[in-house]
Amino acid sequence: VIINVGGIKYKVPWTTLENCPLTRLGKLKSCNNYDEIMNICDDYDVSCNEFFFDRNPSAFRTIMTFLTAGKLRLLREMCALSFQEELVYWGIEEDHLEWCCKKRLRQKEEEAAEARLYEGEMVFSETTQCAFQDRSRLSLCMRKLRDMVENPHSGIPGKIFACISISFVAITAVSLCISTMPDVREEEDRGECSRKCYDIFVLETVCVAWFSFEFLLRSIQAENKCAFLKTPLNIIDILAILPFYISLIVDMVSTKNSSKPSGGAGNKYLERVGLVLRFLRALRILYVMRLARHSLGLQTLGLTVRRCTREFGLLLLFLCVAMALFSPLVYLAESELGAKQEFTSVPTSYWWAVISMTTVGYGDMVPRSIPGQVVALSSILSGILLMAFPVTSIFHTFSRSYSELKEQQQRAASRQMR
Repeated sequence: VIINVGGIKYKVPWTTLENCPLTRLGKLKSCNNYDEIMNICDDYDVSCNEFFFDRNPSAFRTIMTFLTAGKLRLLREMCALSFQEELVYWGIEEDHLEWCCKKRLRQKEEEAAEARLYEGEMVFSETTQCAFQDRSRLSLCMRKLRDMVENPHSGIPGKIFACISISFVAITAVSLCISTMPDVREEEDRGECSRKCYDIFVLETVCVAWFSFEFLLRSIQAENKCAFLKTPLNIIDILAILPFYISLIVDMVSTKNSSKPSGGAGNKYLERVGLVLRFLRALRILYVMRLARHSLGLQTLGLTVRRCTREFGLLLLFLCVAMALFSPLVYLAESELGAKQEFTSVPTSYWWAVISMTTVGYGDMVPRSIPGQVVALSSILSGILLMAFPVTSIFHTFSRSYSELKEQQQRAASRQMR
């Protein structure tokens, strides 16, 4: 039988096509008339018994290799999704692909699904904006508000809003660092409030007021309030803003209780309240995560973590297996042959194995004997190798995610200009 695909002819024995009866080529032998043949191929030459298919000749070359040799691989110069369409057309299942090619195809499918989701959200927002464009003045204001708070590339108001938000995040981080200075902590412990402490409190109040105002604007312009509250960045905003108001309420309650005479129970209560306040104030560091709204690098990091859950799982698995292996060995070497008893138990040796394999090495636990040092050298070398295996895949995923997000931002900016 002569098969012409995109101008390239192949002479194939009928016995080769009989091996795959469910494929498009395998169905040619069961055709009894011209109409059945035309339902399978695009054209047919009766005189030469030649079947013509208007498909990609490069992909069909790989499919012919599969029919003759049983090996099916993706083409490097062809899009994986386009090759998937060719497989569907010729009736060949994806399970016949080699495992490396199948992994590449699954990655492309996930990227395409995320791109379609992002494009769908952009089209939906644009459709909503167009639908509200001529209805009322309120809808026009909501559209401008949405562009300002959600899209820094929409214009000058969006850029100014993003710069102000980033500035307040930086100010909050600096004030948090200053509030942990020893002199400020001593004043808080004594219950005093100097000028510096008062200025820090005022600065923190202004920053929280801005963040609350920004969160209020984002919630007003959101169409689906439930979906808005379920967004990870919005959850981080809530966790970062609420501690300030909770600390104010706790502070007021503790002030009222401290004015009343009390004994040892009252002192314990004040100690607990002070611990709660310190913990809530420490949560202010979550404001730094707000930079992910305006930073392409942080968005890439979040996307990479979401895509590389298997790689991170492998990294954790390798670390746990090696830790379970080297901890008993160093314990045995040091407890039986060592001069000092720093490794008192196997669970204690787990901490040494972790910091040694990650090449941190705090030096709080050090093997003294020669067998213990040999075990330490083996754990360090094994840690370097085991950490390097998944990190390579994570790096490639990070690079690919960065390119995708950058292209999406460029498409969104060009769409906004149009």
